[in-house]
Amino acid sequence: MKKQKVMEPQEEIRIGVYVCQCGSNIAGTVDTEAVRAFAETLPGVALAGSPKYSCSDAGQGQIMNDIKEHNLNRVVVAACSPRMHEPTFRRAVELAGLNPYYFEMANIREHASWIHEPGEAMNQKVKDLVSAAVRRVARHRELFPRQSPVTPAVLVVGGGIAGIQAALDAADSGYQVYLVEREPSIGGHMAQLDKTFPTLDCST
Repeated sequence: MKKQKVMEPQEEIRIGVYVCQCGSNIAGTVDTEAVRAFAETLPGVALAGSPKYSCSDAGQGQIMNDIKEHNLNRVVVAACSPRMHEPTFRRAVELAGLNPYYFEMANIREHASWIHEPGEAMNQKVKDLVSAAVRRVARHRELFPRQSPVTPAVLVVGGGIAGIQAALDAADSGYQVYLVEREPSIGGHMAQLDKTFPTLDCST
């Protein structure tokens, strides 16, 4: 008789959503209060706020306090580019006791407020970006960084001029280099030339 897999009870998803005003960068064109109210209606969202600057100490403090006071287990920040502040918010989430990968960011500045004219169409796009982030973070699972041993060696395939230069650069950086060439000699097409422009020097 085939043994059935026992399903573990799923935790209740409690998401905190923060629609950053970013001063006037976002709030100057986006109806952040309407987006915040919309976020509250999304499945799994337990709380939604609209801080003036989410990345500030006060904004991060609000997120950390809400995680503890409202038992949030997922966080979405709708603000600027993740390249700028995603590490900031992940650190704040981690300091509040959550796995830092229970965080998702929606870029509503570069993807909306900075590139579209104000209006209902742009506000709808912002709502769609927030909705996508909420649905995505609900499926997140804990992740943990790990380290793996790396052999400090480089394999360069092709012994033409580009391959030779790459091998020299890697060797100068302290790596063991293996240069592989299928022909009997290295140099590629360059080795077949008699003279090179503009000095007319020998190519070899």
